[in-house]
Amino acid sequence: MTTHLPAYGGAGWSPRTASLRDELGHVWAPCGLDREWTPLEAVLLHRPGPELGSVDDPESALMLERPDAVRAGAQHDDVAAAYRDAGVAVHYIDPPVDPSPNLVYAADLFVMTPEGAILGRPASSVRAGEERWVQRRLAELGVPIVRAVGGTGTFEGADAMWLDERTVLLGLGLRTNSEGAAQVAAVLASMGVEIIMVALPPGTMHLMGQLRIVDRDLAFYWSGRLADDGVRPLERHGYKALPIPDDEEARRRFALNFVTLGPRRVLMATGCPASQAAYEAEGVVCTTVEVDEIVKAAGGIGCLTGILRRSSGGEE
Repeated sequence: MTTHLPAYGGAGWSPRTASLRDELGHVWAPCGLDREWTPLEAVLLHRPGPELGSVDDPESALMLERPDAVRAGAQHDDVAAAYRDAGVAVHYIDPPVDPSPNLVYAADLFVMTPEGAILGRPASSVRAGEERWVQRRLAELGVPIVRAVGGTGTFEGADAMWLDERTVLLGLGLRTNSEGAAQVAAVLASMGVEIIMVALPPGTMHLMGQLRIVDRDLAFYWSGRLADDGVRPLERHGYKALPIPDDEEARRRFALNFVTLGPRRVLMATGCPASQAAYEAEGVVCTTVEVDEIVKAAGGIGCLTGILRRSSGGEE
């Protein structure tokens, strides 16, 4: 009779039978989400610094105007402080090299699933390689990466939104192409998640800029920018979908580019009275932070915020 050593499957061999999802919080760090409205627990940010001051041509850097680096950094600190005040753990990318100016928009570089992160692949050559530093930081934090979009695919995390535990809305357009979407859809399908594709019109950046979910049954969208094929799935999944009341606040102040802190609680930009009133009319509690310098770089609070973990429970 042959006796095998443990390395060859003999006595003492310990098979790995737990799923990746079951290993979160043990082998891996606790992380993940499958809804947009449950309590926010951890985020990944990049604090902007001197790299913003190095921008000579804002348009070539994908920006609206040249931001003041010092003021943008101070506003970013205020955003981080608001998260900490809300009980959210704040982590930073902290690249070991001089960062690119757009690294501040961490939400574009990955999206979380219930089993770990899908690493993005930015669509613009200006942002090529930023995903390396997010990949490095996720590994340091113990977050598993279940897929890195590759080949000719492009995918930015701000184009994905969880309608419920089994459904993701995915924007197709300037930043996420069909190949990138197919790669994201394949990994989500392996988790039993359905993808609903939504075509984004020319002149839009991400799905995040057109739609935000604030509770299990409430969402706000930008009428005229989010097509009917983006609104109808919301209604089918039990959401009351309301248009925001002021296009100028959305365009100039990024009023819709907020982050949901928990059911009917959001962190949003100051200076959006019409939008804030519309949110509050639906029972939404709004915490506001000034980000007028940051939005000169073409993104708001939602774009700044890579979400690492939300509570799996529906209520706080």
